[in-house]
Amino acid sequence: MILVTGATGNIGRELTRELDAKGAKLRLLVRDPARAARLPERAERAVGDLGEPATLAPAFAGVDKLFLLTQGIGTDYTAAAIAAAQAAGVQHVVHLSSFHVTFDPIPAMGRWHHEREQIIRASGIPVTFLRPGGFMTNALDWLPTIREGNYVLDPVGPGRYAPIDPADIAAVAALALTEAGHQDKEYVLTGDEMFTVAEQVRIISETIGRNIEVRETATAAEAVRFRFPNGAPQALADAITEGFTLMRADTVGFRTDTVGRLLGRRPRTFADWCARNADAFRRPENA
Repeated sequence: MILVTGATGNIGRELTRELDAKGAKLRLLVRDPARAARLPERAERAVGDLGEPATLAPAFAGVDKLFLLTQGIGTDYTAAAIAAAQAAGVQHVVHLSSFHVTFDPIPAMGRWHHEREQIIRASGIPVTFLRPGGFMTNALDWLPTIREGNYVLDPVGPGRYAPIDPADIAAVAALALTEAGHQDKEYVLTGDEMFTVAEQVRIISETIGRNIEVRETATAAEAVRFRFPNGAPQALADAITEGFTLMRADTVGFRTDTVGRLLGRRPRTFADWCARNADAFRRPENA
């Protein structure tokens, strides 16, 4: 039995479909079953919350493999999940981490992931760490200003990176969960195309047939507000600012061939992702 956390998110939805297609026996940990209504019917639903450890035992019962995705800036959810996994006798964890843990020194955004990795390592459960870079779905954060003012704020200027489609992360996770040979491995995952923000916006513009303006952010605070319009805890805001500074300085970019080696094909392209998500970027009257 495979237990999937974060099943209703960008990666979890894709992973659930991948595992279902492979015929894997799976269970989804959900807080609200209604949010999982569009996921494969064959998958079991277990109502629970990583933030409420007392709810986890039934969800973990009989589970031998765990896909663990925890959000936020703390480690409590990871600690709760691993305690439940140990109690249930889970034999393998595939954990979504971040390529930031590979930096030297590790930036703030990576330190939280590093601390989570340490918790899992200390448990003694065999683990596969997935360490992706930026997600293609981060472009959806640009929707408010695209829809309201037809522009994107750019906090990184000449900085380049190789965003990865969450569907490719899910495909690697499914491989690690269903095939032998992936325990105690660390996979740094990126796409294989380098972009600046302006270049990504240009592809979105070409996809939807409408020019979108790119404006550079004037201050760090403006960059944080663009990412989190409703505000962010100071620690997270500081980490985001540091991350944008590092991205701006990297005008070459970083990418790996890991997705290609594991899946036997090239990673999905940003143009393909845009084509699949074009309606999200169109104004309602043009959708």
